[in-house]
Amino acid sequence: MRFSRLALLILGFVVASPCFADTNYPMVMAINPVAVHVGQTSECEVVARYSLHGAYKVLVTGTGVTGEVDPPPPPKDGDKPPAKKPVTEKLKVRFKVAADAMLGVRDVRIVTPQGASTLGQLVIARDPVIREAAGDNDSMRTAQPISLPATVCGTIEKAEDVDYYKFKVEADTALTFHVRCHRLEERIHDLQTIADPILTLKNSTATVLASNDNFFAADPLLHFRFAKAGEYFLEIRDVRFGGDPYWVYSIEINDQPFVTNVFPSRVTPGAPTKVRMVGFNLPADPTATITLPKETPDGLTWAMLPFGNGLTTNAAPVIASRLPEVLEESGAHGTLDKAQSISVPCGISGCVEKEGEIDCYGFEAKAGEKFTFEVIAQRHQSELDSILRIRNAKGEMLIENDDYSDGLGRVQGTGGVFPDSKIAGWSAPADGRYFLELRDVHRRGGPGYVYYLKAERSIPHFELDTDTDKTLLAPGVASVIFARVYREEGFEGEVELTIDGLPTGVTATCGRILANGKDGCIILKAGADAPVGAANVRVTGKGIHVEKDGKRVELTATARPLQEFYSPGGGRGRFPVEMHTVSVGEAMDLRAVKISPTTITLKPGESQKVEVTIERSPGFKANVTLDTIYQHLNSVYGDCMPAGVTIDEKASQTLLIGDQIKGAIVLKAAADAKPVKEQLVPILAHVSINFAIKATYCGDALLITVSP
Repeated sequence: MRFSRLALLILGFVVASPCFADTNYPMVMAINPVAVHVGQTSECEVVARYSLHGAYKVLVTGTGVTGEVDPPPPPKDGDKPPAKKPVTEKLKVRFKVAADAMLGVRDVRIVTPQGASTLGQLVIARDPVIREAAGDNDSMRTAQPISLPATVCGTIEKAEDVDYYKFKVEADTALTFHVRCHRLEERIHDLQTIADPILTLKNSTATVLASNDNFFAADPLLHFRFAKAGEYFLEIRDVRFGGDPYWVYSIEINDQPFVTNVFPSRVTPGAPTKVRMVGFNLPADPTATITLPKETPDGLTWAMLPFGNGLTTNAAPVIASRLPEVLEESGAHGTLDKAQSISVPCGISGCVEKEGEIDCYGFEAKAGEKFTFEVIAQRHQSELDSILRIRNAKGEMLIENDDYSDGLGRVQGTGGVFPDSKIAGWSAPADGRYFLELRDVHRRGGPGYVYYLKAERSIPHFELDTDTDKTLLAPGVASVIFARVYREEGFEGEVELTIDGLPTGVTATCGRILANGKDGCIILKAGADAPVGAANVRVTGKGIHVEKDGKRVELTATARPLQEFYSPGGGRGRFPVEMHTVSVGEAMDLRAVKISPTTITLKPGESQKVEVTIERSPGFKANVTLDTIYQHLNSVYGDCMPAGVTIDEKASQTLLIGDQIKGAIVLKAAADAKPVKEQLVPILAHVSINFAIKATYCGDALLITVSP
């Protein structure tokens, strides 16, 4: 249906002059060094594509870490403004880290007059930071000397780059070497290949003592006890001998407790919970007590565990939950006759402690009762690759799941699939006793194979994502936020959208997601006198579910932002992040998008034209594509159109080339289009930044009504 405009769009990319945007928001590619020391103020260099010129604000996720940049010097009397803005691809940023800041990775965003940047990654480390020295450290002979403990920061900067570091230890010293590299690059916007680091430990005769490749995803973790005092060497490289100037890494090296997980993995917010630590260099008593703040939302989170003398561990994964608590019983319960009994709802903390172990849990159900069972393990650092089954009292398998996918393409993990098991909306076929059976899919086991198993009755609800994680505006310019709903357990109603936290001078027109629909939108517009500024916003959805007895239940959900990135091969990928930033900057390639009319009513089978006029910035002649749907290639990321309403391709003019400023979108209602009243639909004007990523402008709100 959309082939003709897609063909024109692709043709536009291969036309030599000019295709792409003249003004672009900055894309953060790396931070050097990529780690900062807790309790100190450190200066780092942020490296970006496109320009960081005029950067005035730094946004960091979480608490306890702030960033600042020096404002540009004021012009001197008599200075003429430059004919063209300078391009600033490197920027010094000072990060101030509180002494009690949570260790681990933070997202960092730089706000400039060109707009809010994509996200960079910053590691908060507990040991002093040592930077890779300039010069050659690619052999044991030229290895860079370091003192421990330390967090070593460097770059696998070119093909066949190998970095060596040498250090001295005393006899019977046990050290943990934790690499962050691959995981730091997953959110980088325009990085086509990602490092796959391997870490190797050698002695002075070049004998390999230990090596590790993949521990946390593709990142290594190595623990080694040195029997003899002496000088040793650490080698880090890409396993394929690849390299890239943006492949930054940090290696945290110390003899302190390193926790990979805890048991039980569940913690009730506000209640002290005693847990057993799993990891390396643990104290003789490997237990600690965690108390999460009472307001901590349910879900995956992190905590630093006390282990004496006011010291804490690294940030360890825990799961906040308010479900009734169940601990896995000791002893074998891998068969139906020995299954541990549970009452639903509950949350079970367990561990597949040895190879081949199966954990069984028995529960009672009535015919037609619906249940949802979800395992949280691998996506929160557990070694368990779970498989979950339900059996009846005869031992017959009724359903199983390995890696869960909701079938909607939601970004749950990589490729829209959970790395954990989930059985959603299962209905008991008859009254009786049923059994949950959980094991590792490869029949492995050990102390690190912890899990949290949520057992709940299925109730209607929904979740939301927004595309993308930043909205760029300029005075008089409008843009759009798309929200997508994921309906669970029979919820079919409308979802009304709201937004909080807008920057000064920005207003919002909030739409809705139609009953049984997927997408809705919010149109944001900066006033003509809106000041330069930025703020993180929150998008919320509210819906009403009507039960069989007529009872109305209000449902709400807060949207999770998705950052887009240019994936290898020209695809557009997305990754869940923690902040959605709306920024007002200086004038962009388009000064305005005007539409007429702003309300239309269609009868089934009828068409109506929407005239579109764009205002180009002086000298801007790149292609502009008009649409009502946000899409790339064959994937649709936002479509608020009422069912049965489409663009009449032949009657529309949606590609504006060179000096063209006038186009038109003809909307047509199918003969069987269902009635809809005043559905908010954006008229989009896309300017390509690269093949996969667009700058999206928007006209004023268009309200579409389909009459009976």
